[in-house]
Amino acid sequence: MRPWELGDADFLFDLESRWETVRFLGPQAKPMTDRSEAVQSIIRRRAIDDPVHGIWIITSRESGDLIGNILLKPIPLSAGVEDEAPVEIGWHLHPDAKGAGYATEAASAVMTDAANNGLHSVVAVTDPLNAPSQRVCQRL
Repeated sequence: MRPWELGDADFLFDLESRWETVRFLGPQAKPMTDRSEAVQSIIRRRAIDDPVHGIWIITSRESGDLIGNILLKPIPLSAGVEDEAPVEIGWHLHPDAKGAGYATEAASAVMTDAANNGLHSVVAVTDPLNAPSQRVCQRL
């Protein structure tokens, strides 16, 4: 995993222009329709990067291929909640990378790093129809 870079915009656009990839990203989810949306999204993702919280790109350790997205952020940033709230962990992968254990490996690494930095719990919010993400949660 690493921070998103502006050079990743083509990958992010490919990832998030697919309904199958974004359909479980909340009630307002919609596929990207223009590469400029990916560039703006990368700028927003980099803005919340700190020692514990952030949104990172998942890459293959072996090949360096871009695989997907992982996040760890306070739920207020996700849902507009004003009071102190739990921290959310989430992920979505390119369809070509699903089923290889990348989400579980990335989420486990993010949770370990967060625990080492003082965070003791996270919440994964999944759609009831998103069985693959629920299986990742069970493994974690």
